[in-house]
Parts: sequence; structure tokens; C-alpha cells
Amino acid sequence: MNDAGDPPHSSDGAGQSGFDQGGFDLGGASDPAKPYRVLARKYRPSSFEDLIGQEAMVRTVSNAFETGRIPQAWILTGVRGVGKTTTARILARALNYEKPDGSVTGPTIHMPDLGVHCQAIMESRHMDVLEMDAASHTGVDDVRQINDSVRYAPASARYKVYIIDEVHMLSTAAFNAFLKTLEEPPEHAKFVFATTEIRKVPITVLSRCQRFDLRRVEADVLMKHLGNIAAKEGVEVEPEALGIIARAAEGSVRDSLSLFDQAIAHAAGNVKADAVRQMLGLADRTRVIDLFDSLARGDLAAAFAEFRAQYDVGADPVVVLSDLAEFVNFVTRVKVVAATAENVAFGETERVRAREFAVKLSMRVLSRMWQMLLKGIAEVQTATRPAAAAEMVLVRIAYVADLPTPDEAIRMIEQNGGGAAPATSSGASSPSRGAPSASMSTMPSASVRAPQGAPRADLAARPQMAAPAANAAPALRITSFPQLIALAGEKRDIMTKAALEADVRLVRIEDGQLEIALEPKAQRALVTDLSRKLELWTGRRWTVIISNEAGQPTVRSQNELARSEHQRAAEADPRVQEVLSRFPGTKVIEVRRLAAEVPVADATGEDPIETSDSDDD
Repeated sequence: MNDAGDPPHSSDGAGQSGFDQGGFDLGGASDPAKPYRVLARKYRPSSFEDLIGQEAMVRTVSNAFETGRIPQAWILTGVRGVGKTTTARILARALNYEKPDGSVTGPTIHMPDLGVHCQAIMESRHMDVLEMDAASHTGVDDVRQINDSVRYAPASARYKVYIIDEVHMLSTAAFNAFLKTLEEPPEHAKFVFATTEIRKVPITVLSRCQRFDLRRVEADVLMKHLGNIAAKEGVEVEPEALGIIARAAEGSVRDSLSLFDQAIAHAAGNVKADAVRQMLGLADRTRVIDLFDSLARGDLAAAFAEFRAQYDVGADPVVVLSDLAEFVNFVTRVKVVAATAENVAFGETERVRAREFAVKLSMRVLSRMWQMLLKGIAEVQTATRPAAAAEMVLVRIAYVADLPTPDEAIRMIEQNGGGAAPATSSGASSPSRGAPSASMSTMPSASVRAPQGAPRADLAARPQMAAPAANAAPALRITSFPQLIALAGEKRDIMTKAALEADVRLVRIEDGQLEIALEPKAQRALVTDLSRKLELWTGRRWTVIISNEAGQPTVRSQNELARSEHQRAAEADPRVQEVLSRFPGTKVIEVRRLAAEVPVADATGEDPIETSDSDDD
């Protein structure tokens, strides 16, 4: 049973850092006579000292070894590339560490030199350390082989160690076959499991293992690690380029080494930040910040020009928006925790500009930009024309850049008694916009500014953002439910009118307050939409309450009941009955009032029936 990625007799440990014997080297420049080995394998850790970013796990294992409290099984979980399989091999090496002179008699995490079994274990070819890839050995027969072999003592090492990678891929029957052996293994057997999907591992297996969650490695730690490797390889690299690679790796050491390997080949010499951005398809961070600045100022023309310039040089619209969202997140973090700006994984320009924006922009503005970008990225990913879709996302962001949120606008209007409300909530001013004149600043209505080039008609489409003028018409009063339905019809809101008629049962209504009960088929958002639209239509706040009372029947059911009563009254008319009797199979399908027809009194002397009978042939 071999490791998923290495052949059984590969030289996987032949280039580990920190060793200079037995095939291990110090990680220097490659010998031209030897085949090239990728950095992810050449600098794979071979001891606990070489592991980076996993101090908690190393401390726990160290204490367990020193006190002799060694568990029978470990399970290692984490994202790809954080070192699960490598840590499993290091554990196997530590369990079986033995010096040639016999001075080490038990498990230890201190392995300054190669022991008797070390190189064979790290090269995945030791007969007492068996590795199985559960992704390709998922059945119960594979587990049965382990159960049969675990009874036999190790051939040469201190412990038999079974390393099972991607253990969550085992079938249910295979897991069940493992339980008894895993709960009561022989003293000479140890198990190390690795998985990226810990939730797919049965709880019965988890309860029999000591669990370690390997953390994502922080970007600044990855930068330091990559810098050390660059020095050993004799490669010149810009710190900003290392930061880009570290952030792109998202906490994975293996991914960072693979990207660094690719960057070295791409640059063919000095690894520069621009070359790494071009390799990864990323936009220039400085240009992304300039785009953010234009959007924050509401300067849509400058934002369009910057986006098109990035697009013309090959930037992916999705990547541009993703980088923009990442910078919004960074500015927000700096605003919450100022020390975040000291993170060296970000460039000097990013940190300086982020501090400036964190002071100027409010948390509401940053949160709004983040939400719009998050939704916009999904739209661009599915759009047939990504560039055009991305531009429309920028339009939305720039258009509301300096507008207050609805609750802020209402609060400002109330505080000013319907007078002028401040135009911005972010504190950012646009150098491209002229200052308002004195005559305009003293106008009684609220001033709402739009980005350059925005039509004034668009501003009128947002009544919730504007304060009522001093000479505005009084608010509309609604005191009955039919008035409310008629108002929805006047506003040509057919959906709301239909919902009021079919889904709402009136409990009580007065101006500014509506208490209703809902039909089971009613939309959940009906109450929220109704409250918002009533406030928009009437010019005053409305409280819409869902009552526990049954309420009146819906308007539609009342109309249907009245229609049925009219139909029954018509069918009871002697003249209609005579028609029905002369034409068998006919029935009354509609009763209408004809205003132009002269009513005829019936034989009973009651009010005339002003109907017309519509019969089937």
C-alpha cells in the first residue's frame, strides 16, 4: 500500500530541509546532473521543527510523547496542502525513531539526525509503515487486509504504523469493519488517518481517535517560509510578489510552493510582483485601489475608464470584482482593528490607502459595497457578456456611493423637520464635483447627489431618499380597505392589488395602521412589501400587523359569494326558470347589471331584478 502521490520507492525524502546525510540535503540549488524536483517535494518537512503554522499540534504531540500518553490512533483534518500526509509520516518517524547506537529507546519528537528507519519512512518504503490511499481502496476487502496483518509484530521498527489518506472515502462497510480493530488494536500498532472532509467520517470512528485540526497557515508565515526557500534556491524575489503568492495560496503550504515554482519559471530570473499578477490573471492592486477610490467618490466616468483599461490589458471582469471585494474586506478589517494594516502580506500601497479609506468611509457604506459586489460577482459569472455585466455592477455601486441608507435618510429627514438632509454619509468628497452654491444649499428640500452623468430623472425615482418640500401636498389618508385596494390599482401595482384581494383577510384598519390575517398561500414578504409601499404611496409611515384573529373573508371570496347569491336570485326568477325549462341543459353563467335597461317589477312587489340571463345553447 503506497501513498497516493508517490511511487513505492520514490525519493520523497531525499531533499528534505534540515538534513545533510542519507540522501537529505539542505535545500540548496539543484544539481544540474540530477532530475529536477518540484519545491513542494524538495522542501517537504521531515521533522516537527520543520512544520510551520501548527504549533498547537506539535505541543500536544510533544507532551504526549514525554509523558508516555500516546494514543492508539490520530485523525488529521484540514484543507488541502496544510501538511496532513506529511505530518502522518513525521508521526510514524517519531514513533519509530532509533539511533544506530541505540541511545534512543522510545518515541520522541526530537530527531536531530537521521535514525535507523527515518529515510525509509519518509520515502514511503518502510515495511512496518504502511500507507493506503482510501480514495482508490474504498472497500471492505482493503480494510480486512489491515485487520489480518495488524496481529503480526513489526519486522524491524518499534511500531507498526498504518497511514490512511482521505479516510472519508472508505465505504460504510469498510468503516464498520475497522471499528473493532481501531478500538482494541495490539500494543505494537498505531493508526494515523488524514482527511479533508471530517464530517463524512462516522462519529464511531472519530470517538476512537485523537483529532488534530491543522490550521491554514497565515499569509505572513507563508511569506517568511517562501523567502527562506528563495534564499536557498538563489532566487531574487520581490516581497510584494511573495505576498501575492501567499494570499493566492489561501493558507495551503503546498499550493504556495507550487505557485512559487511556477512564478520562478515564469519570471526566468527575478520574480517581480507584476509578473506574478500576470501569471495568476490578477489585476494590478494599485489599479484596483484606484477603481475603489473612483467608486467611493461616485465618479462613474473615472470608474468606467479604469475598468476598461484593466479589461483591455487582459484582466478578467470576475477577477477585477473579486479583487475589489477583497480590498473592501481589507478596508473594513482595518476600520475594525487598526493593527490589521500592519500585515506585511499586503503591499505598502494597500496598507496606506486602506488606512485612509477606513477613516473616510463609514461601516454602512463598506458593508453596502461588499453586499453589492458579492451579488454582482455571481451575476458576472453567469452573464453572457461579463464585461458589460461588471460595468452595470460598478454603476450600482457608484450610484449609491454617497447616498445615505434608507433608515439614515428617514432619520435625517425627521431630525431636520422635513428640511435639508446631508447629501453624504461616507464623509468622502468628490474632487470632480463642484461645491453647491449658497442658493442651493439653503433650499428647503433634501439634496441628493448622483454620480457624474446620472440623469436627474433617476433621482425622482427614489422618493424614499428625498425629504418632502415645505409646500408639498398633505399625506394621503386611507381609512378603509376598499380605498387601499383602489390605491394599489391607481398605482398600477397589479401584484399587490391581487394579493390584497385574494390573500389578505382584514381585521381592522385605520390611517397609518393595518391589522390583517393571511391566507396560507400568501407570500412571506407580503407584509414587508405592503408596509414599504404604503409608506411610499401615502407619504407617512404604516404599521402592518399580522393578527391572530380570523378577520373578515378575503375580498375575492366576498365577491364570489355575492356573485353566487346573484346567480341564485336570477335562477329563482320565474322568467329565467321558464327559459331554463324550454332549453334543457342550459344554465345561468353570469349575472350583469344593465344600467340602460328599465327595471320591471316582479309579481311579489319587491325591488326589480336588474339582470340579464346568459344561457348556454
